Amino acid sequence: MAAGSVPESQDLPRRYGGRVTAFVVLSCITAGMGGVIFGYDIGVSGGVTSMDGFLSKFFPEVYRRMKGTSVSNYCKFDSELLTAFTSSLYIAGLLTTFLASWVTARCGRRPSMIIAGTAILAGSAIGGSAVDISMVILGRVLLGVGLGFGNQAVPLYLSEMAPPLHRGAFSNGFQLCVGIGAVSARITNFFTQKIRQGWGWRVSLAVAAVPGGFLTLGALFLPETPNSLLQQRKDKNRVRVLLTRIRGVHDVEDELEDIAAAINDKCNSSRGLQMIVTQRQYRPQLSASLLSVVVTGFIGTTSTFISMFLVDRFGRRTLFLVGGAQMLVAQLTIGCIMATQLGDHGQVSKTCALVLIFLIAVYVSGFAWSWGPLGWLVPSEIFPLEVRSAGQSITVAVNFLLTTAVAQLFLAMLCRMKAGIFFFFAAWLLAMTTFVYLLLPETKGLPIEQVRKLWAQHWFWRRFVTASNGEQDKLDC
Repeated sequence: MAAGSVPESQDLPRRYGGRVTAFVVLSCITAGMGGVIFGYDIGVSGGVTSMDGFLSKFFPEVYRRMKGTSVSNYCKFDSELLTAFTSSLYIAGLLTTFLASWVTARCGRRPSMIIAGTAILAGSAIGGSAVDISMVILGRVLLGVGLGFGNQAVPLYLSEMAPPLHRGAFSNGFQLCVGIGAVSARITNFFTQKIRQGWGWRVSLAVAAVPGGFLTLGALFLPETPNSLLQQRKDKNRVRVLLTRIRGVHDVEDELEDIAAAINDKCNSSRGLQMIVTQRQYRPQLSASLLSVVVTGFIGTTSTFISMFLVDRFGRRTLFLVGGAQMLVAQLTIGCIMATQLGDHGQVSKTCALVLIFLIAVYVSGFAWSWGPLGWLVPSEIFPLEVRSAGQSITVAVNFLLTTAVAQLFLAMLCRMKAGIFFFFAAWLLAMTTFVYLLLPETKGLPIEQVRKLWAQHWFWRRFVTASNGEQDKLDC
């Protein structure tokens, strides 16, 4: 049996009708502002921390070191206070995501998105008007709170609103929005750093309020997802009317019944974190979701856009494996060039610089059309409804935890490991890609409430999962 394949079974998931309606497209575009915020907040910090006006005001020691010539190329930005500024966003997001899980499961996806947008607005205002380091970090913390709620709710919203046959494309739209946000941050920094008075960093930090405002305003008018409404015990006829409007067809009974069946009367969604930690049947999905968010970084918007057309045609596993191989080759080659061509002082040749730029583009594109979007798509679709919010919170928390670790330790590691740091990350890429090849089943085209059956049929994970009995798994709550 091929790794990751599912054996033939008569208990195959049924498929629903429906089409891509303007209603669901507009709803998902509005929700996608959460991805724009995520990409912008990650992308803007690198440019801001290299602006003379920002460094001289808040990090004068780093500013003097950057202008000097006696410090190693690998160590000029090695500052615990500077990395604290960067990582404070991720720490706040990490601590917030579990509260966001409770709100998302108990109150719905919309309230979490409204909270996210409001926190982003506040963080942008404080950061843009900061007069000391405490205000700068407070602004970053509030942005982290917004990302904790936004990254928890938006991927779930997109997965549950999208038609099953196009769920990959719609969910990958979140990463496309992340890419748009990152590109917007770079463009903003490009122009604001040219402001001679040195206050361009204020504009860069404040501009995050634009997508934050769109998300807040838009979420006030968005519909809640049918899955969340039924999970909150709302009137089934009301949900049927909404689902009919979302799918653009009148025959929605199969999907409605599957959503209802996924809600176990004995299971309270507020216990999702306890269930996912203590019950063996959820461990396969948890393992897959944790590994899928290990790699973080900048992305290429065009590649992510292309992945929206590829993911539902070729499947998640194919994109994971090909993208992982592409990133691995690029990372190893970059490491070899850096180790042989760049010393502690001086510069690489123009030819080497061009080759490095090309290899970085190869790496970024590989991430952008594979691990980047799939790191949000796969966790949002593999968990059963009763633990979906909790599973997403763990995914987001691990994302923030690892990003925090990288943000806090990267400069120190770069200073000490030098070119060896590229081989360190290459080893992680190899481990991640191997994990997907061996242990991740394919989920393309399956209705979201039918995905759970894959784990009971998978050659490895079925030993952890209670086999399905009829249409509804019997859960030990």
